[in-house]
Amino acid sequence: MEKAIQLKVRKDLDPHQQLTVIKLKGSLISKGYTEIIHILDQDEEYHLNTFETDLEKRGEARQYITAFIDQENLADAITLK
Repeated sequence: MEKAIQLKVRKDLDPHQQLTVIKLKGSLISKGYTEIIHILDQDEEYHLNTFETDLEKRGEARQYITAFIDQENLADAITLK
């Protein structure tokens, strides 16, 4: 496995957005896309959330994240890199 997917997440989220981001991360783990998500500071405004996933699941995981961001209106909070 290799580090394949990064999410750029704003630090100044409101409580509802924070909860929704936590739900996204939990669902990525529960759906088997990853076992752990690494969180690093990018700068004063953003965290980088990086996780490893199998090559054959990478596209599916990216589609899931994109759909989740759209469904939960998180486009201003999360960017899929």
